[in-house]
Amino acid sequence: MFGFPSLQKLLVLAAVVAAVWYGFKWLSRLKEVRDAQDGRPPKKRRWPGAARRAAKEPPQSEAEDMTECPVCGTYVSARGASNCGRADCPY
Repeated sequence: MFGFPSLQKLLVLAAVVAAVWYGFKWLSRLKEVRDAQDGRPPKKRRWPGAARRAAKEPPQSEAEDMTECPVCGTYVSARGASNCGRADCPY
């Protein structure tokens, strides 16, 4: 019942898929030409929601240099390092 389809059925399926694909491409080009004739600027193709995600993302911060603490061996920020609470902490 669900065996491998015949070669003719696969060819028809491929033809239908190709017709739908190229039909949508043709329609989108037709719309771009009509928009250009009406004087509308062309739309940029973007992923859905890309503008919203870009607006919500916080700005990227600059990379900071890190230095190793000579006492405990952890890495702390080179500027603005504060005391970690140990008695022999150099910061």
